[in-house]
Formats: sequence, C-alpha cells, structure tokens
Amino acid sequence: MHGPSITFEDVSLDLGNTSVLSGINFGIRAGEIHCVVGANGGGKTSLIRSMLGQMPHKGNISIEWHDNRTIGYVPQSLDFDKTLPVRVIDFIGMTCQRRPVFTGISSAKRGVVDSVLERVGMAGKKNSMLGSLSGGERQRVLFAQAMIPEPSLLVLDEPMTGLDPDGKAIIEAAIVEFTTAGGTAVWINHDIAQVYEIAQAMTYIDREILLDGNPREVLTTGVASQLFPSLDLLGSATRDAS
Repeated sequence: MHGPSITFEDVSLDLGNTSVLSGINFGIRAGEIHCVVGANGGGKTSLIRSMLGQMPHKGNISIEWHDNRTIGYVPQSLDFDKTLPVRVIDFIGMTCQRRPVFTGISSAKRGVVDSVLERVGMAGKKNSMLGSLSGGERQRVLFAQAMIPEPSLLVLDEPMTGLDPDGKAIIEAAIVEFTTAGGTAVWINHDIAQVYEIAQAMTYIDREILLDGNPREVLTTGVASQLFPSLDLLGSATRDAS
C-alpha cells in the first residue's frame, strides 16, 4: 500500500460573512497518522470536508495519489433507525457487493467481511442486529466498513466516540497497523494525550493554524501551554483538546 501525501496552500473558507478558515498552509506526509485538533467550531471539520471536495473554498488542496485512490471514512457516529432489521454482516456487505444483501453475502466476499470484523473484535456479533449494538460497538463496525475496499487514505472524524478502553485500544492498533502498511490517516482528534502518544504529526486549527508539527515537539512549546493549560504529558492530563 502507498498512501497519498496532501498539501494545503493558502486555503480559506467563508460562510456568509463568517470566516471559517484563513490562510491554511501545511502538509500531510504519506504513510503517517496526522491529527487535526482544535477548539469546537474552529474549522477542523470544514477543513476535512474541503479536502474531500464537499465544501467550496479558496486556495489549493492537492492530493498526490498513487495507484489506489480509495478513501475510507469513519464518522463520529451513525444516525439511523435502530429498528431497521439490518444485521452487522449485511451492513458491511453493502460496501463490497453489487447484489442486494438480502440475498446473502457472496462466497467471494464473505472472507473479506469476516476478516475486517475480526480485525475490530466484532466477528462474534456479525449476525447481531445493528440497532442492538452499543454506541462503541457500532463505531467498531463503522471502522470495519471503512476498510472495504482497502483504502489508501483513511479519514477519521473522532472515531473513538462511545468506545470503552478495550475498544479504543483495538481501533488505535488498527490505525497504527494501517499506516505501518503505508496508508495515510487524517484524524480529527480531541484526545491530546492520544495524539502525543501515537501521531507522527498534528495541526491545531482555530480558524488559522496555531500549532503544526511533531506532537512531541509542538506540545512542549509556550503556545501549547496556553492552549492546553492543564496538559500533563508525563502523567494524567485533560483528555480534551477543546
């Protein structure tokens, strides 16, 4: 796998008379975990949506792709009717076969589905109704779905929502495994201690860039101490970037 590199050049975004992003310049290196952090309403999600071509913006966002241009996306949560009679295996199967899932998962795809569910510790619940799962279990299923077909770019919008410690450890390990194999992960993350521990790069955005670089370097600066006054990188810390 060879994930893309991404470059943001003088990106700005206005909604009506409100400036959402201004003068955004930074790069995301291929094969790394790059976390985007910042205060609520600071423009993180708008930046990612601009990158995905979902919001109009000024400036240039270039993605240097290789052979695989597949993007996997994990949202913060899944909004759906919990009474919908859809099993976990059917929900995953929707992404990897053309025929309706009510006819069953094809034998050619069943191994792929089983593999991604095993990867997130949900193989034992593949026949459970999606609506019966806890919020954390649904997040794991969403992550599994994002891995079919295999992406080279993984976009994560606070994917740890509702996860217990075991679930967080499983998803963390899966993200690290993905980038170790060469994929690129762009991750909106409020957990600064987690960013410090596993990300290779981070960018703090509050309309403009306030921090950018290796977390182990930028989180020890004076600017970081003002943004995160209770942050303790050597012990317990506030786990919220906002």
